[in-house]
Amino acid sequence: MSEKNIKIKIAGIQMASGPQVSANMIEAERLINLAADAGAELIVLPENFAIMGMKEQDKVAIREKPGDGPIQHFLAEQASKNKVWLVGGTIPMEAADPHKVRAACLLLDDGGRQVARYDKAHLFDVQIYQSEERYKESETIEAGDQVVVADTPFGRLGLAVCYDLRFPELFRNMVNHGAELIAIPSAFTAKTGKAHWEVLVRARAIENLCYVIAAGQGGYHLNGRESYGDSMIVDPWGQILDRLASGSGFVIADYDRQQIAKVRRSFPVLEHRKLNCNIVS
Repeated sequence: MSEKNIKIKIAGIQMASGPQVSANMIEAERLINLAADAGAELIVLPENFAIMGMKEQDKVAIREKPGDGPIQHFLAEQASKNKVWLVGGTIPMEAADPHKVRAACLLLDDGGRQVARYDKAHLFDVQIYQSEERYKESETIEAGDQVVVADTPFGRLGLAVCYDLRFPELFRNMVNHGAELIAIPSAFTAKTGKAHWEVLVRARAIENLCYVIAAGQGGYHLNGRESYGDSMIVDPWGQILDRLASGSGFVIADYDRQQIAKVRRSFPVLEHRKLNCNIVS
Protein backbone atom coordinates (compact mmCIF):
# COMPACT_ATOMS: atom_id res chain seq x y z
CA MET A 1 0.00 0.00 0.00
CA SER A 2 1.33 3.42 -0.92
CA GLU A 3 1.78 5.82 1.98
CA LYS A 4 0.84 8.83 -0.10
CA ASN A 5 -0.69 11.30 2.32
CA ILE A 6 -4.32 11.43 1.22
CA LYS A 7 -6.72 12.92 3.74
CA ILE A 8 -10.30 13.61 2.71
CA LYS A 9 -13.77 13.67 4.20
CA ILE A 10 -15.99 10.64 3.69
CA ALA A 11 -19.71 10.43 4.39
CA GLY A 12 -22.56 7.96 4.75
CA ILE A 13 -26.20 8.87 4.10
CA GLN A 14 -29.00 7.60 6.35
CA MET A 15 -32.62 7.52 5.15
CA ALA A 16 -35.99 5.98 5.90
CA SER A 17 -37.02 5.24 2.33
CA GLY A 18 -40.58 4.56 1.24
CA PRO A 19 -42.36 3.07 -1.78
CA GLN A 20 -42.21 6.19 -4.01
CA VAL A 21 -38.97 6.32 -6.02
CA SER A 22 -39.34 10.01 -6.87
CA ALA A 23 -39.77 11.02 -3.21
CA ASN A 24 -36.79 8.92 -2.16
CA MET A 25 -34.59 10.49 -4.82
CA ILE A 26 -35.60 13.98 -3.70
CA GLU A 27 -34.54 13.12 -0.15
CA ALA A 28 -31.33 11.42 -1.33
CA GLU A 29 -30.43 14.49 -3.39
CA ARG A 30 -31.01 16.77 -0.39
CA LEU A 31 -28.72 14.69 1.80
CA ILE A 32 -26.04 14.24 -0.87
CA ASN A 33 -25.97 18.01 -1.34
CA LEU A 34 -25.60 18.57 2.40
CA ALA A 35 -22.79 16.04 2.71
CA ALA A 36 -20.99 17.52 -0.31
CA ASP A 37 -21.39 21.02 1.08
CA ALA A 38 -19.80 19.76 4.31
CA GLY A 39 -16.73 18.74 2.30
CA ALA A 40 -17.30 15.04 1.61
CA GLU A 41 -15.51 13.71 -1.47
CA LEU A 42 -16.82 10.14 -1.14
CA ILE A 43 -20.48 9.57 -0.21
CA VAL A 44 -22.24 6.25 0.44
CA LEU A 45 -26.02 5.81 0.13
CA PRO A 46 -27.90 3.10 2.08
CA GLU A 47 -29.26 -0.17 0.75
CA ASN A 48 -32.60 0.20 -1.08
CA PHE A 49 -32.28 3.99 -0.99
CA ALA A 50 -34.57 4.38 -4.02
CA ILE A 51 -37.36 2.07 -2.90
CA MET A 52 -38.60 0.27 0.18
CA GLY A 53 -41.76 -1.15 -1.35
CA MET A 54 -45.02 -2.11 0.27
CA LYS A 55 -44.21 -5.66 -0.83
CA GLU A 56 -40.95 -7.27 -1.92
CA GLN A 57 -42.08 -7.66 -5.54
CA ASP A 58 -42.36 -3.87 -5.95
CA LYS A 59 -38.67 -3.56 -6.69
CA VAL A 60 -38.93 -6.06 -9.54
CA ALA A 61 -41.38 -3.76 -11.32
CA ILE A 62 -38.80 -0.94 -11.48
CA ARG A 63 -35.68 -2.96 -12.22
CA GLU A 64 -33.28 -1.33 -14.64
CA LYS A 65 -31.02 -2.44 -17.46
CA PRO A 66 -27.30 -1.82 -16.98
CA GLY A 67 -26.48 1.74 -17.99
CA ASP A 68 -30.07 2.83 -18.47
CA GLY A 69 -32.82 3.89 -16.11
CA PRO A 70 -33.92 6.82 -13.94
CA ILE A 71 -32.14 5.65 -10.78
CA GLN A 72 -28.83 5.16 -12.57
CA HIS A 73 -29.23 8.53 -14.29
CA PHE A 74 -29.94 10.10 -10.91
CA LEU A 75 -26.75 8.67 -9.40
CA ALA A 76 -24.65 9.84 -12.34
CA GLU A 77 -26.13 13.32 -12.15
CA GLN A 78 -25.54 13.60 -8.40
CA ALA A 79 -21.93 12.43 -8.62
CA SER A 80 -21.15 14.76 -11.50
CA LYS A 81 -23.01 17.79 -10.14
CA ASN A 82 -21.42 17.55 -6.70
CA LYS A 83 -18.01 16.39 -7.96
CA VAL A 84 -18.01 13.47 -5.54
CA TRP A 85 -17.38 9.75 -5.76
CA LEU A 86 -20.69 8.09 -4.98
CA VAL A 87 -21.57 4.59 -3.79
CA GLY A 88 -25.16 4.17 -4.93
CA GLY A 89 -26.46 2.01 -2.09
CA THR A 90 -28.31 -0.73 -3.94
CA ILE A 91 -30.65 -0.44 -6.86
CA PRO A 92 -32.75 -3.17 -8.51
CA MET A 93 -31.12 -4.31 -11.74
CA GLU A 94 -32.11 -6.91 -14.30
CA ALA A 95 -31.53 -10.55 -13.37
CA ALA A 96 -31.57 -13.72 -15.46
CA ASP A 97 -34.89 -14.60 -13.82
CA PRO A 98 -37.57 -12.12 -15.00
CA HIS A 99 -39.22 -12.33 -11.58
CA LYS A 100 -36.09 -11.28 -9.69
CA VAL A 101 -33.53 -8.48 -9.53
CA ARG A 102 -29.87 -8.09 -8.78
CA ALA A 103 -29.30 -5.88 -5.73
CA ALA A 104 -26.57 -3.84 -7.40
CA CYS A 105 -24.23 -1.50 -5.56
CA LEU A 106 -22.75 0.95 -8.07
CA LEU A 107 -19.62 3.06 -7.65
CA LEU A 108 -19.51 6.25 -9.69
CA ASP A 109 -16.61 8.65 -10.05
CA ASP A 110 -16.83 12.43 -9.74
CA GLY A 111 -17.69 12.72 -13.41
CA GLY A 112 -20.73 10.47 -13.04
CA ARG A 113 -19.12 7.46 -14.73
CA GLN A 114 -19.73 3.99 -13.33
CA VAL A 115 -16.40 2.43 -12.40
CA ALA A 116 -17.52 -0.64 -10.44
CA ARG A 117 -20.58 -2.74 -9.64
CA TYR A 118 -21.09 -5.21 -6.82
CA ASP A 119 -24.15 -7.48 -6.67
CA LYS A 120 -25.16 -8.49 -3.14
CA ALA A 121 -23.87 -12.01 -2.59
CA HIS A 122 -25.40 -13.08 0.73
CA LEU A 123 -29.19 -13.02 0.78
CA PHE A 124 -31.20 -12.48 3.95
CA ASP A 125 -33.26 -15.68 4.20
CA VAL A 126 -33.95 -15.85 7.94
CA GLN A 127 -36.46 -15.93 10.73
CA ILE A 128 -35.37 -13.42 13.35
CA TYR A 129 -34.47 -15.11 16.62
CA GLN A 130 -37.29 -14.85 19.19
CA SER A 131 -39.45 -12.88 16.76
CA GLU A 132 -42.21 -13.38 14.23
CA GLU A 133 -40.21 -11.53 11.56
CA ARG A 134 -39.31 -13.60 8.51
CA TYR A 135 -37.38 -12.55 5.44
CA LYS A 136 -36.60 -14.43 2.23
CA GLU A 137 -34.67 -12.20 -0.15
CA SER A 138 -33.94 -15.11 -2.48
CA GLU A 139 -37.58 -15.03 -3.62
CA THR A 140 -37.00 -11.70 -5.39
CA ILE A 141 -33.20 -11.27 -5.52
CA GLU A 142 -30.62 -13.19 -7.53
CA ALA A 143 -27.32 -13.44 -5.65
CA GLY A 144 -24.06 -12.10 -7.00
CA ASP A 145 -20.88 -14.17 -6.93
CA GLN A 146 -17.99 -11.71 -7.18
CA VAL A 147 -15.78 -9.84 -4.74
CA VAL A 148 -15.36 -6.22 -5.84
CA VAL A 149 -12.49 -3.90 -4.91
CA ALA A 150 -12.04 -0.78 -7.03
CA ASP A 151 -9.30 1.78 -7.52
CA THR A 152 -10.16 5.32 -6.45
CA PRO A 153 -8.05 8.45 -5.92
CA PHE A 154 -8.30 7.69 -2.19
CA GLY A 155 -7.07 4.09 -2.32
CA ARG A 156 -8.66 0.71 -2.92
CA LEU A 157 -12.38 0.61 -2.04
CA GLY A 158 -14.25 -2.60 -1.28
CA LEU A 159 -18.02 -2.94 -1.65
CA ALA A 160 -20.38 -5.04 0.50
CA VAL A 161 -24.09 -4.89 1.36
CA CYS A 162 -25.93 -5.38 4.67
CA TYR A 163 -26.15 -9.16 5.38
CA ASP A 164 -22.65 -9.53 3.86
CA LEU A 165 -21.45 -7.99 7.12
CA ARG A 166 -21.86 -11.36 8.84
CA PHE A 167 -19.36 -13.11 6.56
CA PRO A 168 -15.82 -12.05 7.51
CA GLU A 169 -14.24 -14.14 4.78
CA LEU A 170 -15.70 -11.76 2.17
CA PHE A 171 -13.97 -8.81 3.83
CA ARG A 172 -10.68 -10.64 4.23
CA ASN A 173 -10.85 -11.45 0.52
CA MET A 174 -11.23 -7.71 -0.16
CA VAL A 175 -8.14 -6.96 1.93
CA ASN A 176 -6.25 -9.67 0.05
CA HIS A 177 -7.03 -7.57 -3.04
CA GLY A 178 -5.79 -4.36 -1.47
CA ALA A 179 -8.87 -2.86 0.21
CA GLU A 180 -8.14 0.08 2.51
CA LEU A 181 -11.69 1.43 2.77
CA ILE A 182 -14.96 -0.54 2.73
CA ALA A 183 -18.46 0.77 2.02
CA ILE A 184 -21.39 -1.17 3.46
CA PRO A 185 -24.84 0.12 2.39
CA SER A 186 -27.35 -1.52 4.73
CA ALA A 187 -30.93 -1.85 5.93
CA PHE A 188 -30.54 -3.83 9.17
CA THR A 189 -33.72 -4.75 11.01
CA ALA A 190 -34.27 -3.02 14.34
CA LYS A 191 -33.95 -6.27 16.31
CA THR A 192 -30.79 -7.61 14.64
CA GLY A 193 -29.28 -4.14 14.58
CA LYS A 194 -29.69 -3.67 18.31
CA ALA A 195 -28.02 -7.01 18.94
CA HIS A 196 -25.22 -7.08 16.39
CA TRP A 197 -24.77 -3.99 14.19
CA GLU A 198 -22.07 -2.04 16.04
CA VAL A 199 -20.16 -5.20 16.98
CA LEU A 200 -20.03 -6.41 13.39
CA VAL A 201 -19.16 -3.05 11.82
CA ARG A 202 -16.34 -2.41 14.26
CA ALA A 203 -15.08 -6.00 13.96
CA ARG A 204 -14.78 -5.73 10.18
CA ALA A 205 -12.76 -2.52 10.59
CA ILE A 206 -10.53 -3.90 13.35
CA GLU A 207 -9.71 -7.30 11.89
CA ASN A 208 -8.93 -5.84 8.45
CA LEU A 209 -7.33 -2.57 9.62
CA CYS A 210 -9.61 -0.65 7.24
CA TYR A 211 -11.87 2.35 7.38
CA VAL A 212 -15.54 1.34 7.15
CA ILE A 213 -18.47 3.50 6.03
CA ALA A 214 -21.67 1.76 7.16
CA ALA A 215 -24.62 3.70 5.71
CA GLY A 216 -28.02 2.42 6.79
CA GLN A 217 -31.72 2.82 6.53
CA GLY A 218 -32.85 4.23 9.87
CA GLY A 219 -36.45 4.60 11.01
CA TYR A 220 -39.97 3.46 10.26
CA HIS A 221 -41.10 2.60 6.73
CA LEU A 222 -44.60 2.75 5.26
CA ASN A 223 -44.54 -1.04 4.75
CA GLY A 224 -44.44 -1.49 8.53
CA ARG A 225 -40.77 -2.37 8.78
CA GLU A 226 -38.38 -0.62 11.16
CA SER A 227 -34.72 -0.28 10.20
CA TYR A 228 -32.06 0.09 12.85
CA GLY A 229 -30.04 3.00 11.47
CA ASP A 230 -26.98 3.88 13.58
CA SER A 231 -24.96 4.69 10.45
CA MET A 232 -21.32 5.09 11.35
CA ILE A 233 -17.79 5.62 10.13
CA VAL A 234 -15.14 3.52 11.84
CA ASP A 235 -11.36 3.86 11.58
CA PRO A 236 -8.81 1.00 11.32
CA TRP A 237 -8.40 0.91 15.12
CA GLY A 238 -12.13 0.37 15.59
CA GLN A 239 -12.92 3.89 16.80
CA ILE A 240 -16.32 5.26 15.80
CA LEU A 241 -15.58 8.63 14.21
CA ASP A 242 -19.21 9.63 13.67
CA ARG A 243 -22.62 7.99 14.03
CA LEU A 244 -26.32 8.82 13.59
CA ALA A 245 -28.85 6.89 15.67
CA SER A 246 -31.98 7.22 13.51
CA GLY A 247 -33.79 9.34 10.97
CA SER A 248 -32.55 11.10 7.86
CA GLY A 249 -29.13 12.69 7.88
CA PHE A 250 -25.50 11.84 7.30
CA VAL A 251 -22.29 10.92 9.09
CA ILE A 252 -18.99 12.45 8.07
CA ALA A 253 -15.38 12.03 9.14
CA ASP A 254 -11.79 12.40 8.01
CA TYR A 255 -10.26 9.52 6.09
CA ASP A 256 -6.48 9.46 6.40
CA ARG A 257 -4.79 6.97 4.12
CA GLN A 258 -1.45 7.49 5.81
CA GLN A 259 -3.05 6.45 9.09
CA ILE A 260 -3.91 3.06 7.59
CA ALA A 261 -0.27 2.50 6.67
CA LYS A 262 0.89 3.55 10.14
CA VAL A 263 -1.55 1.21 11.91
CA ARG A 264 -0.75 -1.72 9.64
CA ARG A 265 2.98 -1.18 10.08
CA SER A 266 2.92 -0.86 13.88
CA PHE A 267 0.28 -3.56 14.41
CA PRO A 268 0.97 -6.05 11.58
CA VAL A 269 -1.92 -8.44 12.18
CA LEU A 270 -2.41 -9.05 8.48
CA GLU A 271 1.18 -10.29 8.20
CA HIS A 272 0.74 -12.67 11.13
CA ARG A 273 -1.95 -14.80 9.54
CA LYS A 274 -1.22 -18.53 9.50
CA LEU A 275 -3.20 -19.96 6.62
CA ASN A 276 -1.55 -23.39 6.29
CA CYS A 277 -1.87 -24.83 9.80
CA ASN A 278 -2.51 -28.56 10.03
CA ILE A 279 -5.99 -29.58 11.18
CA VAL A 280 -6.10 -32.11 14.01
CA SER A 281 -9.37 -33.90 14.71
